[in-house]
Amino acid sequence: MKWACLLLLPALGWSQSKGENVFMQSCATGYCHGAKGTAAGAPRLAARGFDPAYITNTLVRGLPGTAMPAFGMTLNRADLVAVITYVARLNGIANPTINLGPPGPGASGPAEPKLSPEAERGRVLFFDALRGFGRCSTCHEVNGVGIPVTTPIENIPASAAALRAMQTPGVQTVTMAGEAMPALVISQGKTRALFYDLTSVPPVLRTVDPSAIKIGPGSAWRHASVIGAYNNAELTSILAFLREAIKQQ
Repeated sequence: MKWACLLLLPALGWSQSKGENVFMQSCATGYCHGAKGTAAGAPRLAARGFDPAYITNTLVRGLPGTAMPAFGMTLNRADLVAVITYVARLNGIANPTINLGPPGPGASGPAEPKLSPEAERGRVLFFDALRGFGRCSTCHEVNGVGIPVTTPIENIPASAAALRAMQTPGVQTVTMAGEAMPALVISQGKTRALFYDLTSVPPVLRTVDPSAIKIGPGSAWRHASVIGAYNNAELTSILAFLREAIKQQ
């Protein structure tokens, strides 16, 4: 992805509310940073002394080896500028100068895959921040972007109908304090059990005493219940994106 140097100016139409809105949709979701950069599932961003260069590099290219994705491939230029400026303000910088490239040696981040027009549309839909938690990337990761609630996508359904009807044998039923819930069990050791509670969207990551839960096979939970934000044409484009993305891995 090619970036040009950019000075943040009022003429760009940036506003505090726009930056905060993009942040809330893309950064303060699920298990990530909390509202206004307070700590949640990810590190606190407010009042950390971060400078604009660090904020820009991290947002655009992600942090390898962590759950922090590279938003340079999923947010457009205006949204990138807005959210970088918003995080800079959380760190006491009122009018930051933002440089979106070109990156220095070793800082180029993951290469942008070449996609067909339909697959590119599917990529945008897969990571669509405007759908909130109803987007595919709430639970799935592709090329290091997204939240890996479940295992990487390998077997791509043949059609939108097949995707809606897809079986989910990994989903089990966890019963805790008399309440049964669909769950993806991550681990179950002697001192703690870790699982995603699929009762709501986004899934909730729970850590409990193994003796406090009972795990049963199967569940009434269905994949179709969480992809209702997409129509069949959109799901067809998403499947095209997944097929091409997997081929390029």
